[in-house]
Amino acid sequence: MAKGKDVLTTGDVAKICHVAPRTVSKWFDNGQLKGYRIPGSKDRRIPVSELIRFMKVHNMPTEELAVGKIRILIADSNDKTTSALAEILQSKAGYEVQTVRTSFEAGAALLKFAPHVLLVGFLADDIDATSICQGIRDNEDLRTIKVIAIANQLSDSEAEALLQKGFDGYVPYSADATEVIHKIEEANAIIY
Repeated sequence: MAKGKDVLTTGDVAKICHVAPRTVSKWFDNGQLKGYRIPGSKDRRIPVSELIRFMKVHNMPTEELAVGKIRILIADSNDKTTSALAEILQSKAGYEVQTVRTSFEAGAALLKFAPHVLLVGFLADDIDATSICQGIRDNEDLRTIKVIAIANQLSDSEAEALLQKGFDGYVPYSADATEVIHKIEEANAIIY
């Protein structure tokens, strides 16, 4: 598997799992292996995080996956909170973390850093979390990025509204490291 590749073809998955490409297509078509089809084509694409989940659920060896560290982008205008969270995620979970303070910086980092997960301050100054999330969902190359809002405690209806806007979940600013790591792993569908 190519280094830094976050989305795989059925042929890539077949090589990793030691099966025929048709078998991978069947897994995809019956919903066991999640991914997406290329618009205007029958070609399928499977995110690496989904393949890891699938392989672990089916007790398949994952040694052949040359997966590097999970990349996390934190977009929030509060330097103190952002730095502390980045340090915790690097030291406790071994994630590769980058931080930005504005929507513009977030857009550039999404393309260059190619994170697996974006943690974005929902009501942060200089950050339009909803627009960033919508931009990710509208861009085929960024669609596999999981977007988690960092927000104060939300009511059930507010949390549901976030999901309707395309967010994959939220964590409160007061969350401890374990809760944030759990939410990241849950969003990435990684099972340990």
